[in-house]
Amino acid sequence: MTTEIRVPTLGESVTEATVATWFKKPGDTVAVDEMLCELETDKVTVEVPSPAAGVLSDIVAAEGETVGVDALLGNISESGNAGPEETKPRAAETKATEADDAAGGETIAVMVPTLGESVTEATVATWLKKEGDTVEADEMLCELETDKVSVEVPAPAAGVLGKILAAEGETVAAGAQLAEMTSGSGAAAPKVQTEGSKGEAYQTPAAGQGSRSDVEDAPSAKKAMAEAGLSRDQVTGTGRDGRIMKDDVAKALSAAPKAAAPAAAPRAPVPADDAAREERVKMTRLRQTIARRLKDAQNTAAMLTTYNEVDMTEVMALRNQYKDAFEKKHGVRLGFMSFFTKACVHALKEVPDVNAEIDGTDVVYKNFVHMGIAAGTPQGLVVPVIRDVDQMSFADIEKAISEKGKRARDGKLSMAEMQGGTFTISNGGVYGSLMSSPILNPPQSGILGMHKIQDRPMAINGKVEIRPMMYLALSYDHRIVDGKGAVTFLVRVKEALEDPRRLLMDL
Repeated sequence: MTTEIRVPTLGESVTEATVATWFKKPGDTVAVDEMLCELETDKVTVEVPSPAAGVLSDIVAAEGETVGVDALLGNISESGNAGPEETKPRAAETKATEADDAAGGETIAVMVPTLGESVTEATVATWLKKEGDTVEADEMLCELETDKVSVEVPAPAAGVLGKILAAEGETVAAGAQLAEMTSGSGAAAPKVQTEGSKGEAYQTPAAGQGSRSDVEDAPSAKKAMAEAGLSRDQVTGTGRDGRIMKDDVAKALSAAPKAAAPAAAPRAPVPADDAAREERVKMTRLRQTIARRLKDAQNTAAMLTTYNEVDMTEVMALRNQYKDAFEKKHGVRLGFMSFFTKACVHALKEVPDVNAEIDGTDVVYKNFVHMGIAAGTPQGLVVPVIRDVDQMSFADIEKAISEKGKRARDGKLSMAEMQGGTFTISNGGVYGSLMSSPILNPPQSGILGMHKIQDRPMAINGKVEIRPMMYLALSYDHRIVDGKGAVTFLVRVKEALEDPRRLLMDL
């Protein structure tokens, strides 16, 4: 009987891969789940296990070939008797399995969950349990940190956490294995025996490959190194047995200028007594992403900021008049953010350039408003998006802002909740900021900065009066938004807030 070896699912939006390395050759005996070959996509490396025990009869897709999902890679001829060499490991594995069954537990893999669209890796931030701990089903085992959100990994079943395979600080790919656990109340000893037998079987191919220098690198990696003029010792391999993959070459190339940067501008010498009192902490992935995106925004967009000020008297009076009734009916407090959101939606209809984005040589106009509301969290700044905010009432907006804000502070936001924004509001006033220039959130073309409300003397109808004033700042991409449009937008926001009735009359 022949069993086909096919390309597994490669992940969302990934349709093809390159055959990087075959660990077995035709005629080799293989065990169930033993690694046969390694595939390389533009995002991750995928290992293909054997679907059955037997003999690798032929290889259909050779190293270096590009294959699609479910394409045929090779064939395995199943055999009832694989020979003396296979008998011993199978017996050991059978005994280990019997021991597991006697203990009432089976080995379960703890895997990295789906991290969200376009997110392919995460860093293991914290293990909440240690090896040998008893856990309940769905009890949190560890926390992963991506460049956008934190992801909690629950236990897939009740049992005992066995071996932790990815320690804190390690980077793991989507779908990678984090740990092993034993279900039920089984003891850890049989599980370790099973791990030992499986581990030996898994590493058998590597044992026959000799020293590290004999490891065959991925064909695509060899080509990339040749094109870049890199030698093998300049690249750190992350593949099986230190094998260099295409991604490793890309990382080496991107790291080269970064390594040279400190030489061009070295850090000033620090006195020994000061150095002893310093603390060096690695930036979180979220903070690294924030830093990179903000710098990219400055480098890419022709960013400019225009300012105005708004008299908050009418909004504050309206809020004070209806806040109790509003909260009683809708179950949420009436804040200023819903007024500013409504005012921005009103202005975006008149100046659609601020709600558009550049795509190559095209301008994409959005006939909807997905409002990003910047929120500060202990981990850093995040921007949850309220979709179709132009169709929502004051109450709906306040409820959405409250719910998104709480999820942001708790680190519970999903990737989908932070994607697709067309315009952003940032409220630095909650921290006491009097005036600032917000940075664009690419690919958006505009962001409104709110600030502290401060009583100031103002000339009103020839008389000096004390009014609650707020400075507003609109940062915009001058490549698509002209100065006239930016100023008009900010003036419309000011008019709507100084006379909220204009929002009701659509004026």
